[in-house]
Amino acid sequence: MSIFTVFIREYFHPLLKGEIYLSGEQICEMLHISKRTLQQYRDDKLIPFIKLERKILFRESDIIKVLEDNYQH
Repeated sequence: MSIFTVFIREYFHPLLKGEIYLSGEQICEMLHISKRTLQQYRDDKLIPFIKLERKILFRESDIIKVLEDNYQH
Protein backbone atom coordinates (compact mmCIF):
# COMPACT_ATOMS: atom_id res chain seq x y z
CA MET A 1 0.00 0.00 0.00
CA SER A 2 1.43 3.36 -1.00
CA ILE A 3 1.91 6.28 1.38
CA PHE A 4 -0.59 8.24 -0.73
CA THR A 5 -3.26 5.54 -0.26
CA VAL A 6 -2.66 5.50 3.50
CA PHE A 7 -2.92 9.30 3.60
CA ILE A 8 -6.20 9.29 1.65
CA ARG A 9 -7.72 6.60 3.88
CA GLU A 10 -6.59 8.40 7.04
CA TYR A 11 -7.74 11.93 6.21
CA PHE A 12 -10.59 11.63 3.73
CA HIS A 13 -13.92 9.91 4.15
CA PRO A 14 -15.66 7.99 1.38
CA LEU A 15 -18.28 9.98 -0.49
CA LEU A 16 -21.32 8.50 -2.14
CA LYS A 17 -23.82 10.84 -3.75
CA GLY A 18 -22.25 13.73 -1.84
CA GLU A 19 -22.75 12.01 1.52
CA ILE A 20 -19.84 11.51 3.94
CA TYR A 21 -19.63 8.10 5.62
CA LEU A 22 -17.79 7.48 8.87
CA SER A 23 -16.48 4.30 10.45
CA GLY A 24 -17.51 3.09 13.89
CA GLU A 25 -14.07 4.02 15.19
CA GLN A 26 -14.50 7.60 13.95
CA ILE A 27 -17.96 7.82 15.57
CA CYS A 28 -16.56 6.54 18.88
CA GLU A 29 -13.80 9.17 18.77
CA MET A 30 -16.23 11.96 17.86
CA LEU A 31 -18.78 11.10 20.55
CA HIS A 32 -16.25 9.95 23.16
CA ILE A 33 -17.98 6.59 23.56
CA SER A 34 -16.76 3.01 23.62
CA LYS A 35 -17.27 0.48 20.83
CA ARG A 36 -19.67 -1.37 23.12
CA THR A 37 -21.76 1.77 23.66
CA LEU A 38 -21.90 2.33 19.91
CA GLN A 39 -23.02 -1.28 19.47
CA GLN A 40 -25.78 -0.71 22.06
CA TYR A 41 -26.90 2.45 20.25
CA ARG A 42 -27.09 0.41 17.03
CA ASP A 43 -29.00 -2.41 18.75
CA ASP A 44 -31.44 0.10 20.26
CA LYS A 45 -31.79 1.79 16.84
CA LEU A 46 -30.67 5.13 18.25
CA ILE A 47 -28.07 5.64 15.51
CA PRO A 48 -28.83 4.67 11.91
CA PHE A 49 -26.16 2.71 10.07
CA ILE A 50 -25.49 1.05 6.74
CA LYS A 51 -23.99 -2.39 6.35
CA LEU A 52 -21.95 -2.90 3.18
CA GLU A 53 -20.70 -6.46 2.99
CA ARG A 54 -18.96 -6.83 6.37
CA LYS A 55 -18.36 -3.14 6.98
CA ILE A 56 -20.66 -0.90 9.00
CA LEU A 57 -20.75 2.79 8.11
CA PHE A 58 -22.58 5.79 9.49
CA ARG A 59 -23.79 8.75 7.44
CA GLU A 60 -22.44 11.99 8.83
CA SER A 61 -25.83 13.67 8.26
CA ASP A 62 -27.59 10.94 10.31
CA ILE A 63 -25.21 11.46 13.23
CA ILE A 64 -25.69 15.23 13.11
CA LYS A 65 -29.48 14.77 13.06
CA VAL A 66 -29.40 12.42 16.07
CA LEU A 67 -27.26 14.91 17.99
CA GLU A 68 -29.48 17.85 17.09
CA ASP A 69 -32.67 15.93 17.92
CA ASN A 70 -31.32 14.97 21.34
CA TYR A 71 -29.61 18.23 22.24
CA GLN A 72 -30.82 19.64 25.53
CA HIS A 73 -29.92 23.16 26.55
